[in-house]
Amino acid sequence: MEAFTLAAVSLALAVSLFFLKRGETAARSFALVCLCVFSYKASSFAQRLFTPVFWEGVAALSLFALAPAAIHFGGSLAGETRKKTRRHVAAAAAANAVAALAVFLPLERPLPAATVFGASAAAFTAVAYGMVLFGIRRRPAGVEKTRLVYLAVAGAAAALLIFLDLLARLWLDLPPLSDIFAAVFLYLVYAVITHPQLVELKELMARALVTALLTLLATTVVYVVIRLFAGRDASLFTAALLASFLFVIAIEPAKQILKTLLDNLFPDSRDIFSFMYSFDRRLEKEKTMLLEEMAPVLAHEIRNPLGSIKGAAQYLRSEATREEDQRLLEVIIEEVNRLNNVVTQFLHYAKPYNLALKDEDINAVVDKALGILRTSALAERVVIEEELRPDIPLVPADREQLLRVILNIAFNALEAMPEGGKLTIKTRKIVGDTGEAVGISIRDTGPGIRKEDIRNIFKPFFTTKERGVGLGLAICRRIIRDHGGHIRVKSLPGQGSIFYIRLNASP
Repeated sequence: MEAFTLAAVSLALAVSLFFLKRGETAARSFALVCLCVFSYKASSFAQRLFTPVFWEGVAALSLFALAPAAIHFGGSLAGETRKKTRRHVAAAAAANAVAALAVFLPLERPLPAATVFGASAAAFTAVAYGMVLFGIRRRPAGVEKTRLVYLAVAGAAAALLIFLDLLARLWLDLPPLSDIFAAVFLYLVYAVITHPQLVELKELMARALVTALLTLLATTVVYVVIRLFAGRDASLFTAALLASFLFVIAIEPAKQILKTLLDNLFPDSRDIFSFMYSFDRRLEKEKTMLLEEMAPVLAHEIRNPLGSIKGAAQYLRSEATREEDQRLLEVIIEEVNRLNNVVTQFLHYAKPYNLALKDEDINAVVDKALGILRTSALAERVVIEEELRPDIPLVPADREQLLRVILNIAFNALEAMPEGGKLTIKTRKIVGDTGEAVGISIRDTGPGIRKEDIRNIFKPFFTTKERGVGLGLAICRRIIRDHGGHIRVKSLPGQGSIFYIRLNASP
């Protein structure tokens, strides 16, 4: 059962890491280590059920691959160059090949392949650990060094516990726990790699404590249920403990895999699966708070010199006699105004604001937006249509902020149709399990949005416009989220785009 637990945990971590985007080199090399551990433990487990000779060979090959995989992971953590790491991996593979002679040479007492390659894997794992220690010495004080120290301490603790477990099994009749210690260590390495923001020891300890408490809680529940149906077999508690530990450990890798899959399948529907992103939301909130503090200071420091530049340019333009000089000074003034507009949008995105929520008729807000749109020069060649359902409920909303969202999306649509087209704004009533809501759709017949850009259009400072800022849609999403609603987009290149907004109705 312990070997099965380690195999399952290793496989879950490996698959999760292959889906990971950040920390590419370290994550992928650690994934290879986990795959080797999985292959070895799974083949060891399979020897009891299937043809032993075949699975003994698989176990030996897994140990053979574990040595260079461990060296590659150690080199990536130590910050070695790719060329140097490849040399070390090649040396490990060559040493393993030499060790294989002890297996295949016709000796009087040939050594088992698992023993030879197991000793080689243990030796090169120790070498990889030494590489990490050397990397710690070379690195300056900082986040990366702190994380490496945590890994080094965890590795030493795991090795000590495994050694003590081996001694205990020689002297006392105790169940083997080495595989459990190894699974815990692999999970700690996974946590450090996947969460580089966990730089405090208390955060890692809190994470370990939560895992332990969840394991004990799940064990209690499972054990009680099993005893109700399977009697009082004492071994059931061990089985329940290992099964619960496996389940708790596998939760985060499974969430990472699902997160990647769902992001690829539904790039605009992150809010639907928001229960999976509690940790990401906490980080996003911290970054938002930092941005709120930084934005006013940054805006002040930029606007002051911009004001001086604009004033000087306006004065020089009034004194200039040559038309060429006046034109160049006009360019300076226009660019200063554009930069000032960028600062203004940045402030609108970053600064905190309190919504003045009142029960609003969304149709009235849309009517006001349509009145503004029809007076714009951008709408001269565009047909603007509206389909406003009269039965929609009132919505708790900040009228001005919501108007801003509709205008921002609509003006983007108008800009996307310089040669003409059709803009359609609709409202409708939505009835769901969570109650009533109001839907707003804004559709254009422009060139559409490329598939690779869809997932990025709500990100700050992402823009496809030649002189765009990339904050308009980010501000729109923030406003809608602050209203407790959702916004998403669908687009077909060459056919147009449609933005959907959903706002919950007043209770």
